[in-house]
Amino acid sequence: MPAVLDQPALEDPFAGLNAEQRAAVEHDIGAANVRPLLVVAGAGSGKTNTLAHRVARLIQSGADPQRILLLTFSRRAAGEMTQRASGVLHRLLRRGASAHSPVTLPWAGTFHAIGARLLREYSGRIGLDESFTIHDRGDSEDLMGLVRHEIGLSQTEKRFPLKGTCLSIYSRVVNSRDPLEQVLQSTFPWCSEWEGQLKTLFGAYVDAKQEQNVLDYDDLLLFWAEMAADPELGPEVGARFDHVLVDEYQDTNRLQAAIITGMKPGGEGVMVVGDDAQSIYGFRGATVRNILDFPKQFTQPVHLITLERNYRSTQPILDASNALIAAALERHAKTLWTDKASSIKPQLVLIPDEAEQARWVCNRILEHREAGIALKSQAVLFRAASHSAALELELMRRNIPFVKFGGLKFLEAAHIKDVLAVLRFAQNPTGRMAGFRVAQLIPGIGPATATRLLDAVGEAADPAAAVEAFVPPAKSSIDWAAFSALYRRLRTPGLRWPADIELVKQWYLPHLERMHDDAQVRAADVEQLAALAGGHATRESFLAEITLDPPEATSDRAGPPLLDEDYVILSTIHSSKGQEWKSVHVLNVVDGCIPSDMSTGNQDDIEEERRLLYVAMTRAREHLQLVVPNRFFIKQQAQMGDRHVYAARTRFITPAMLGHFEEHTWLSADTRHERKPVPESVRMLVRERARNAWK
Repeated sequence: MPAVLDQPALEDPFAGLNAEQRAAVEHDIGAANVRPLLVVAGAGSGKTNTLAHRVARLIQSGADPQRILLLTFSRRAAGEMTQRASGVLHRLLRRGASAHSPVTLPWAGTFHAIGARLLREYSGRIGLDESFTIHDRGDSEDLMGLVRHEIGLSQTEKRFPLKGTCLSIYSRVVNSRDPLEQVLQSTFPWCSEWEGQLKTLFGAYVDAKQEQNVLDYDDLLLFWAEMAADPELGPEVGARFDHVLVDEYQDTNRLQAAIITGMKPGGEGVMVVGDDAQSIYGFRGATVRNILDFPKQFTQPVHLITLERNYRSTQPILDASNALIAAALERHAKTLWTDKASSIKPQLVLIPDEAEQARWVCNRILEHREAGIALKSQAVLFRAASHSAALELELMRRNIPFVKFGGLKFLEAAHIKDVLAVLRFAQNPTGRMAGFRVAQLIPGIGPATATRLLDAVGEAADPAAAVEAFVPPAKSSIDWAAFSALYRRLRTPGLRWPADIELVKQWYLPHLERMHDDAQVRAADVEQLAALAGGHATRESFLAEITLDPPEATSDRAGPPLLDEDYVILSTIHSSKGQEWKSVHVLNVVDGCIPSDMSTGNQDDIEEERRLLYVAMTRAREHLQLVVPNRFFIKQQAQMGDRHVYAARTRFITPAMLGHFEEHTWLSADTRHERKPVPESVRMLVRERARNAWK
């Protein structure tokens, strides 16, 4: 047990906290039994700051950092909290005293990353091989597709769900803990007739993972939850931690909630922080019920603290946001307030159509820029990625640079998947998906030859020897010899990491030149991957971490414009969560878009759409504009063809709420800017991005 930091400080590092934040930080400090605590933290209320100060206060009072479990939804969030807690502890020390070493929280990380560590540590006791590898979403889809084909479901007379849909159904069943029949009826009704075949497919998929010694994302939570529920292992794992703190609790699914209650059935030392009004990830399996029902989860009462003081937005923006969420059917009651007074109400802008919406938004962006609001401090938010197509065209016409969040994810890029596949195949020779991909990187080797190779490797006691003995097609012999030598090196005991990835990079770059016209740009991503590898101690830890918490995007598919120092942010509302800007425009605030016509099947879906609009509105610090186009042009509908449709203001902005907005009507097209013709290349780019936005 570390010594208590009881030196008198010249300044109180907790002085900047308000009364409610301070109450959360001081909750049951020094008590023998730390009661479970729920902190309902409204948007912009300093949630992260409160949680970091709580960690620091625990350590200051004598808590062992090794026995603090901090669960977040990104590694960046865990790192930020650790850094903030360290700063608070540093200020607690007497000025002039020797500086203490930075605080480390070895058990701070995402649910999936912590789960992977625990599963590897307890692997022998739960029937896992400790050398297991972790499939990312793409690899899991491929394996599901392979199993789907092997059991004959790719040749049915009627259309059977594709591999991605099958994996989504499987994942929803695992994470929601609902029966397959219920998931099909509520979320995938078009697949209900295949319930029996899906059960067979999922059983074969689980068997294939076990045979290949691989886990998918869902397994990391599923095995952990089963450990926590075990009468012997659950108390043992729970006893390792005196304090369990969970960030963004509204984003947890039932499996994650079961992990917490399984490890700490009495709730001792459990603190969760979140906001039911910002629960918007139901499509990932998250459920708002976890935070709404949290007070009833443990064998002892839960203490509730609500953070209502907002440090982000002006009061008029908060008044409108409060009115919106007050209409929710069920919620933890709170009313956000601030001392940031303003006479500027949010705008509700009525626009004839989408084209006029794009022009009005561009005009407003430029007006704000001239008034001193940088482009980076302005954002345009939308329900679906395709909703910004017309705006992107107009921004290009006006020479207004922009960044759209939602580019190709790092692990989805072919060249990154190639390099990682080589490392995974060396780490786990029974992983057929990695080996299947690697073999086909070699010219002249197709699926049939790759399958023969994997069969040989799977049966061999020495996988490297099997690769060396394998006879490829004659035209592949030279390239095969190079790969065989690489594989032997990668399987050699004592090879010091990260020498592995340097060997793979040297072997792969010539293949990259052969396969891709933009090899130079892709090579930069490979270099980035190699640089990331240097921050990990072993190949095993690197493969786990890069799969669980990858970089956001590849260098050639996303990121800020290279030639502009300033740019507007375009983002889906889901991607905007946790962010803030001085000015926020929300597009298409109409029924059919918000709420989406795809998310009105039941009352729970509609309530989540209300929360989605609330999240969008509470991103704004000073200026909020909700844009309501009256007419849309819908292309190629199956029944009615191309047509105009008319839309009404979203049902969530009721007549009783209009007093919180300044209503503004835009009647005519903007004539202050010459409308230059758009090059065909630009049209093709925007059309292609809109067409592929779902991918």
